[in-house]
Amino acid sequence: MHLHISLAVVIGLVGLALFFDFLNGFHDAANSIATVVSTGVLKPKHAVIWAAAFNFIALWIFGTHVAATIGKGIVDPAAVDQFVVFGALIGAVIWNLITWFYGIPSSSSHALIGGIVGATMAKAGIGPLVGSGIGKTVLFIVLSPLLGMLLGSTMMLLVAWIFRRSTPARVDRWFRRLQLVSAGAYSLGHGGNDAQKTIGIIWLLLIAAGVTGQDDGIPAWVVVSCYTAIGLGTMFGGWRIVKTMGKGITKLKPVGGFCAETGGAITLFIASALGVPVSTTHTITGAIVGVGSAHRVSAVRWGLASSIVWAWVLTIPASALIAAISYRLGAYLL
Repeated sequence: MHLHISLAVVIGLVGLALFFDFLNGFHDAANSIATVVSTGVLKPKHAVIWAAAFNFIALWIFGTHVAATIGKGIVDPAAVDQFVVFGALIGAVIWNLITWFYGIPSSSSHALIGGIVGATMAKAGIGPLVGSGIGKTVLFIVLSPLLGMLLGSTMMLLVAWIFRRSTPARVDRWFRRLQLVSAGAYSLGHGGNDAQKTIGIIWLLLIAAGVTGQDDGIPAWVVVSCYTAIGLGTMFGGWRIVKTMGKGITKLKPVGGFCAETGGAITLFIASALGVPVSTTHTITGAIVGVGSAHRVSAVRWGLASSIVWAWVLTIPASALIAAISYRLGAYLL
């Protein structure tokens, strides 16, 4: 179904989508740099540049499987119009700003998915929802932090065994260097999975406007602009969330930072290959908890970890509700 959407509206909504993408990088910078900053391996200003560079490099490494899931796998593109896209983006942006203000590491990805679902339901009920795509995304809300936790703790135990005869100073010296590699790998996974979510929603908009066909490829300018926006957002990093992620959950040394980032990066690479839009926030939080609990269970601040989990549970319904209201306002005012 092609709608008569004016060029000015399309340009405005693409701009709003890129603003969300910038906010995604800004909000989720903590995921990429919290561990490398809290261990003292990089200064904050150097860490954000390092992370932003790898966010952008992901453009040449990952395909567009995740973008396809967002563009066609969450709701039927035929049900989408400019008001649905507007509602979805406003719902995601407002939830991101609320959670950033309170320093809560919630998921930009799930805020966007909640936004798409909420705005579509406000327009056409549950009919256009694609159960398999939503089911896969919801399943990974549980699986991605668990996989991050499992890989983070396994890496920690493995490293402890391999370096059992080394002095703490030698281990620290080695992992200060290796953490640059693991932080880069995690930022690569972050860019590869998260930039594609905005690519997906811009693609939805272009299909709805008749600018591109459902079976056409994604225009190159969409891909490049989304990776650029998320990289710039990361460079301006949301420092409130960095503190929560880097020091609030558990105290990390370079070896722990390396294990958390590597475990998280492997999880993101797997998800991106499968086309699943996962939360980089959930993934790195799970990996940090895994590393902390590999030392001893009491090393993890479970009270803070549980409040973060509550934010995860609320993200999709809260952003869906804001998006549904925004859809109604958009349809009335625009």
